[in-house]
Parts: sequence; structure tokens; C-alpha cells
Amino acid sequence: MQKIRKNLSPEIVFRDGRPVAVILDIIKYQEILEQLEDVEDLKMLKEMRKKPLKFKKLEDFLQEYQPNV
Repeated sequence: MQKIRKNLSPEIVFRDGRPVAVILDIIKYQEILEQLEDVEDLKMLKEMRKKPLKFKKLEDFLQEYQPNV
């Protein structure tokens, strides 16, 4: 059975009176990483939408397509 964590707030580590690090609950850390990935994905999508769409005819694609089978 898994222990229930009561304190999920970050802990700040100080050195010489100045904050130098943060200790986070692993679940919170993973959530932050996922949010950062989402922001990066949205940024990339925004850049992709600035470029015009280019389409190929199916026949042209099939002539160029060389599967490694």
C-alpha cells in the first residue's frame, strides 16, 4: 500500500541565506515537465502554421516513396 503524501509544497534550499535549489514532489515535477512539453509543442505548431501548406499528388508521392521493406 502506498503512503499518502500530505506535504506537496516545494521546499527551498538556502545557501549563505540565498535560495539555491527547490525540492519538489516527484508527481508535481512530472506535471511541470508535461506542461513545458505542451508549451513547446504549441510554440512549434504556431511556427508551422505560419508556413504555407504544400501538397503533392498521390502519384508523385508514390513514385518518390521508397519503403525499406
